[in-house]
Amino acid sequence: MTAPSRAPRDADLIRRIGMGDVVAFREFYKAHCGIVYSTAFRVLNNPQDAEDVLQETMFMVWEKSPMYEESRGKPATWAVAMARNKAIDKLRSIQRRTRLNEDAEAEIPEQIHRDEMPDDLLSIAEDGNRVRTAVMKLNREQREVIEMAYFKGLTQQQISEKLHAPVSTVKARIRRGIIRLRKLVCSSLPA
Repeated sequence: MTAPSRAPRDADLIRRIGMGDVVAFREFYKAHCGIVYSTAFRVLNNPQDAEDVLQETMFMVWEKSPMYEESRGKPATWAVAMARNKAIDKLRSIQRRTRLNEDAEAEIPEQIHRDEMPDDLLSIAEDGNRVRTAVMKLNREQREVIEMAYFKGLTQQQISEKLHAPVSTVKARIRRGIIRLRKLVCSSLPA
């Protein structure tokens, strides 16, 4: 004997959540937090990151429930799809940060890796100050997208949504900002 489908019950919960019903939200959360978490974990393979995605997804369920359309699928499938998308975005962000860190490491002279002396550490601190100073010299639009992408780890799509600007505009601002940063940092290096 199979269990009756939860879909009608879930659809009612989503409708009630859309009207601000906290009890309905708790019931939906309790019924689906396991599958949402395991979906995120399969993508991320990290318990803390999967927990973060679970919380973000359930927040989205609360926020977006008034827009849910029953004709487009079951509520549980909807929540799992949101979790999967969030997890993929998070994975891309993590991978991008890792690549940036590896690129930065590759640019550090080999001497620093072999023999970190106090003078070398002072030079690294000075380079960091040059970069921070250069970032502050960017125009507001370039500085904003550079900070979001490289310091906060947001994807171009996430930046686009936050700024209410097309992804192509975000890409162009990042590219122009990086080119300007490179020029500013190079011009500030001692001859």
